[in-house]
Amino acid sequence: MNDNSLGNSRRTVLVVDDSPVMLRYLQTILEFAAYQVETAGGGEAALARIRDGGHADVVLLDLEMPGMGGLATLQALSRLRPELPVIICSGVDDPSIMEFASSLGAHAYLKKPVQELYLTAALERCLGPSSAACEN
Repeated sequence: MNDNSLGNSRRTVLVVDDSPVMLRYLQTILEFAAYQVETAGGGEAALARIRDGGHADVVLLDLEMPGMGGLATLQALSRLRPELPVIICSGVDDPSIMEFASSLGAHAYLKKPVQELYLTAALERCLGPSSAACEN
């Protein structure tokens, strides 16, 4: 059996959210879909994890967090690992913020409460055979 036959089981999603309830919710959905899940309670923790050699194939990032907010975290992640896809998951429904996040490198923008179908579709676009498709 090669790694490709394992499906999503070898793909790691880093979920960054200050809400323990949201972290558990997203972790449950992702683990059910056979992803490995790492969590961080804020932007600083996510950056430390990546800087310290932590592995992630994609990041799910909340926008509104105390301390380092989502947009600042997105900018820092883009400098640290420009190839790392970032999907914004936020309750903020402001087209100008969505556009700004996209200009900073966000690959997708999902509105909370995140629906499983939209989440898995966004992840498949980012992690599929051609990860460049994530940017379309």
